[in-house]
Amino acid sequence: MRALFLLSCLALLGGCASSSGGKPIPDDPYYAPVYPDDTNINQPPSGSIFSDSRASSLFSDLKAHRVGDIVTIVLTESTQASKSANNQIAKGSNLTVNPLTAAGSNVTINGNSLDLGYSDAMDTNRQAGTDQSNSLSGQISANVMQVLSNGNLVVRGEKWITINNGDEFIRVTGIVRPQDIDTDNMVQSPRVANARIQYSGTGTFADSQKVGWLNKFFLSDWWPF
Repeated sequence: MRALFLLSCLALLGGCASSSGGKPIPDDPYYAPVYPDDTNINQPPSGSIFSDSRASSLFSDLKAHRVGDIVTIVLTESTQASKSANNQIAKGSNLTVNPLTAAGSNVTINGNSLDLGYSDAMDTNRQAGTDQSNSLSGQISANVMQVLSNGNLVVRGEKWITINNGDEFIRVTGIVRPQDIDTDNMVQSPRVANARIQYSGTGTFADSQKVGWLNKFFLSDWWPF
C-alpha cells in the first residue's frame, strides 16, 4: 500500500509538472514582432529618382515583402475525414461417407449400416465507421520574420483575446508566397505552406474541459483492465 501511494503521488506530481510546463502565455518571445531597421530613413538624398526608403509612395508596393511588414492571414480551414471498414469471413466444411458395401450389400453392425456425415459452418461479419469534421474561420495579422532567398516570406504571429475569466488565443506560423498575397495585403490560410495554426484558450473555462489526472490514469495504457 505504501508503494502504491508513492507511485500515485509521483504520477500526480508528474501530471502537474507536465500541464504547467507547456502552458501558453501572452507575449511569448517566439511570437514577438520584428521591427524594421532605420538605416534607410536618415540617408541623405542622392539625387536619384529611385530611393530605397521604406516610406510609402504612389508607386510603392503595399503588399508585405520585407522583414517587419504585416500580412493578414484569412483563416478558412475546413477538414473532413471519414473511414469505414467491412470485414466478412465465411467458411464451411462438409464431409459425407456413404454406407460401406461388401459382396453387393451394406456392411452392418447389429443391423446398423456403417456411414459417416460431418458438417461445419462459420460466418463472421464486422463493421466499423468513423466520421470527423472541423472548421476554423477568422483573421489574424502576422509579421514577416524572414525573407527567403527565393522571395518567400516566413510569417509568424499571435492574437490574444480576454473573455470573462479566461483568455483565447490564435497562433499561426508558415511560409507565404508573395504571389498569393492579394491587393488588400491578405492571404488565404490554405495557401500558407507548412502552416501551424493553433486555436485554444486558458483560464477557468479551458481548465473545466480538461481530464483529471485520475481519469487519465484509467484511460491510459497503464490501467490493467
